[in-house]
Amino acid sequence: MVPPKSNHSSRNGSPLRPAFAGTASYTPDTMSVADELHPVIHAGRVALITGAASGIGRAAAIEFAKLGLKVAIADVTEDKLAEVGKTLAAIIGDANVLVVPTDVSKLDQVVRLRDRVYEAWGEVAVLMNNAGIGPKGTSWEGIDNWHKIFDVNLFGVVNVQHTFVPSMLHQENPAMVITTGSKQGITNPPGNAAYNASKAAVKSLTEGLAHELRERANGNVTAHLFIPGWTYTTLTGASAAAAKPAGAWSAEETVLYMLDKVRLGEFYVLVPDNET
Repeated sequence: MVPPKSNHSSRNGSPLRPAFAGTASYTPDTMSVADELHPVIHAGRVALITGAASGIGRAAAIEFAKLGLKVAIADVTEDKLAEVGKTLAAIIGDANVLVVPTDVSKLDQVVRLRDRVYEAWGEVAVLMNNAGIGPKGTSWEGIDNWHKIFDVNLFGVVNVQHTFVPSMLHQENPAMVITTGSKQGITNPPGNAAYNASKAAVKSLTEGLAHELRERANGNVTAHLFIPGWTYTTLTGASAAAAKPAGAWSAEETVLYMLDKVRLGEFYVLVPDNET
């Protein structure tokens, strides 16, 4: 997710870059009966979102709550996570919200998160593997920063995937894994090598997961690669003192777009923006 370099895209459409021009906001169509009866995303089922204390993760948690799902949220930022928990409780009630501070780079904490969710509700219908960080640095400096980025952005995803997917495969009802990537993992713009490389690895990892899940006989779990465009969050420089740029999408718009595409069964959910 990076600020746009111009107001219009100059590239042609492709499976990873659909053709569009000047899309600056998104409003979903009214949900159909088929949407309301989606086998995974519907009231009473369970959504788990990592990186849920802010930005896209927070917006996703709220949207799932509005749809009537029970929502478990995880993040390392405990105070902000608690505030999101209060927001969710106001929508769906305390009994339908689980707040579990978690560092996804620590496998033991991810295992504890899984145990808490399954002890409470017995399933995970939507696993949103979303936690990520984006500190900048060069290709040859800041080795500790490189390790930190990969520990969260890649191995955090691996930890969550390895811990939750086996349990989800044994569930009776269908489920899905939504992994948050980034356009920077595809376009590789200069200036943020570690982040770009980590998100390129996440893309490859999620493509492999989708193939492996399709090859299973029961086929009750699907994988989806969620690729936000320029989304105005703290990760991309948003602040309370600044207005959202006209070309950027809000986290809420980005999540609504993702939900529409995931309901249709699409694997690549590439969210448009005005970046070239």
